[in-house]
Amino acid sequence: MNQNVGEEYWLALAHAPCLSVRRFVRLINYFGSPRNVFEAGCWEWQGLACDLRCYLQHPNWYAVEKDMQWLAQPGHHLLTLLHQDYPRLLREIYDPPPLLFVQGNCAVLSELKKLAIVGTRHSSPEGEEMAQAFAKNLSYLGFTITGGMRVGIESASHWGALAGTGKTIAVAVRGLDEVYPTQHYVLAHKIAEKGALISEFPPGTQIKRQHFPSRCRIISGLSLGTLVIEAPKPSTSILTVRFALEQGREVFAIPGSIHNPLVKGCHHLIKEGAKLVETVDDILEELQIYL
Repeated sequence: MNQNVGEEYWLALAHAPCLSVRRFVRLINYFGSPRNVFEAGCWEWQGLACDLRCYLQHPNWYAVEKDMQWLAQPGHHLLTLLHQDYPRLLREIYDPPPLLFVQGNCAVLSELKKLAIVGTRHSSPEGEEMAQAFAKNLSYLGFTITGGMRVGIESASHWGALAGTGKTIAVAVRGLDEVYPTQHYVLAHKIAEKGALISEFPPGTQIKRQHFPSRCRIISGLSLGTLVIEAPKPSTSILTVRFALEQGREVFAIPGSIHNPLVKGCHHLIKEGAKLVETVDDILEELQIYL
């Protein structure tokens, strides 16, 4: 994988206080590169917030050095928005993350055939069995399975993909120096061996409430479509679907008993136009144009 040009400046800008993803991208578009942002000088910074101007004069190079130490470890990578290996589908969304920290196989990120599988944390044994089966079968058909490694349906889908070709991507809500949730330590390392763990947050970043919806937009943004298995209404899974729809991606849902509260969200999605799924063929039929 090619080295990112001016990698240390990308990292330095990532540590700027109160700098949103959209503002980060606007700065890059205006100045041309992160290095140019820092080298522009006070005159060209006049329109920026006071905190940001102060930071550009005194960047947190200590934090950058810590990031570089993490990146120096085997299997650790950084993809900037301008890197040739940055996921094509993710780059197309309204607010793509400027940086992706990657642990594992970067090649799975550049593949087009990715499908997100999401669902409730309070899943039934039947739901987890379905998630594993669909993920495994889809992986054998060339799909990389994306998710957030949450307890329940998403972790089951990661295990299913690992039982297949092993191609799966887990999007983290914190820096990749620690595993969250902690009970998925083994799962995370298995994913890093065959697929990839990714995060838009530098190593050492702690969990914040706003990180959870941010993760949802990446899960859907990486993928051609999102399959929902067991989702009550409302749920985080429905939030992922909302992002998928905004991004112009396909939405699939598996129905269940009308008496089961775990599938109320799935039934609502189907009523709203999501593709009803009974077999893998239902997904392939809808995505045929991309395959």
